Amino acid sequence: MSDTSRTSDTRTPAQIEADIKSRRETLAATLDEIGVRVHPKTIVGDAKAKVVSHVDHTLGRAYVGVNRVVSDVKGQLVTEDGAPRLERIVPVALVVVGIVGLFAVGSRRRRG
Repeated sequence: MSDTSRTSDTRTPAQIEADIKSRRETLAATLDEIGVRVHPKTIVGDAKAKVVSHVDHTLGRAYVGVNRVVSDVKGQLVTEDGAPRLERIVPVALVVVGIVGLFAVGSRRRRG
């Protein structure tokens, strides 16, 4: 046994009742908080918030990456003063037209 359990309680019955009431209120508030934390809606809401945060972060990183690629491509196809570099644009355009043509021929063969 500890020393504190051997000493007598010098509180009055009214003080003891007030202490019990206070502890009950604290316990009730704690149980309410636990109930909110483990409620399925709270758990789902927290999970959604984490997913949204992750998606936002991923989309932000993707945007920065795409923006960097677009800037790099633009730098290859346009001079610093904004004039097009035809010696680079024409081959790229020919490759794009060729790829689109291959897809068109391939889709016609599948249909026919």
